[in-house]
Amino acid sequence: MSIKMKELPELERPYEKLEIYGEKALSNAELLAIIIKTGTKEESSVELAQRLLKLNDTQTEDLSYLQNLTIEELTQIKGIGKVKAIQLKAVCELAIRIFKTSNYKKVVIKQPYDLAKILMSELKFEKIEKVKLVILNNKNEIIKIQEIAKGGTNFANVSIKEILSEPIKLQAQKIILVHNHPSGDSTPSKQDIIYTEKLCDIAYMIGIELVDHLVIGNMNYTSIFSKIISKNK
Repeated sequence: MSIKMKELPELERPYEKLEIYGEKALSNAELLAIIIKTGTKEESSVELAQRLLKLNDTQTEDLSYLQNLTIEELTQIKGIGKVKAIQLKAVCELAIRIFKTSNYKKVVIKQPYDLAKILMSELKFEKIEKVKLVILNNKNEIIKIQEIAKGGTNFANVSIKEILSEPIKLQAQKIILVHNHPSGDSTPSKQDIIYTEKLCDIAYMIGIELVDHLVIGNMNYTSIFSKIISKNK
């Protein structure tokens, strides 16, 4: 029989511990236990959270695997019903939205990583491919980030006219293309490279510089310009 939460010393209970010491003092299991709220007759909420954490097969403390668990998969875990599963999914989605940078305007892009760190935390969770266009001014400051395509779209079939229409409208002279690989591998495909070269040439003819094309994986990225195209020149 497990120890019930109310039987623990007050300073070992997640709620009280967070209130006194702050959220950073809590372990992953204790933070999850606050979301889960209650355990079962056999397990406390902390023990249930620890069992949930053991589903991570990466042997790391990366919690992104929780985002990939469906409500149906979560409810297969003894002690997690539909309400708890929905609460967990809601928290995961909030985490993604918190990571999204809304105050990106006027951010200066000096190197590929400057943009990758803005979009990586958002795109690494995506199970579908998304294509984003980053529009810059002459100082390499971000003017706008526009989603061009998502889902079942074949990246190679994304209209170049559609990509360039907004920069033309804004009279912008610089753009960066970004798309993610849901597999987590940021290695550009042959189609990615061919499309990038085509877009670069057409944009150049109308006075727009394609600064780079980034492929985002799972907390990794590849700059097609620095890794691929520059080597071919």
